Amino acid sequence: MVKETQTTEKKQPAGKFKSPVYNVIAVPLEKVKANDYNPNRVAPPEMKLLETSIWEDGFTQPIVCYHDKEKDEYIIVDGFHRYTTMMISDRIREREEGKIPVVVIDKDLGERIASTIRHNRARGSHNVDLMSNIVKELLELEKSDAWIARNIGMSADEILRLKQITGLAALFKDEEFSRSWEL
Repeated sequence: MVKETQTTEKKQPAGKFKSPVYNVIAVPLEKVKANDYNPNRVAPPEMKLLETSIWEDGFTQPIVCYHDKEKDEYIIVDGFHRYTTMMISDRIREREEGKIPVVVIDKDLGERIASTIRHNRARGSHNVDLMSNIVKELLELEKSDAWIARNIGMSADEILRLKQITGLAALFKDEEFSRSWEL
């Protein structure tokens, strides 16, 4: 059994928590940066549809970001494809006056990775190789299998399969194995 190193269960008194969506801010596009761990991919036809949707409807959801105060950059947690659409669509960028709607969450890297995966998995499918790298990175951040399962919605079997794909023995260091044979 894997011992849990951290818990994400946070007690939030009623009336004290305010969802980030109530604090949307307009951020200059040049201050927004992609994260380097998002395994989600969108095919070209769907990207074109997203551009049409944003053009026709406007931004109906803000980009979820972490604000790196030291660099004054907003690192994307969710909304990479909306951000990309604005980067490549002159007409949208001009209409939006070079600003993009952002909400900020203040979480450490492991929590941000988990948030990205939760957002993505709630919407669709993932690239298996990239998801393997996510599991590897979370394990290197000392997140347990149980933490990964709970926070990004994976079963123990999925985590095991993704560990196997990476082929790294270090990912199995805390696993218990039975002796199938003896010398």
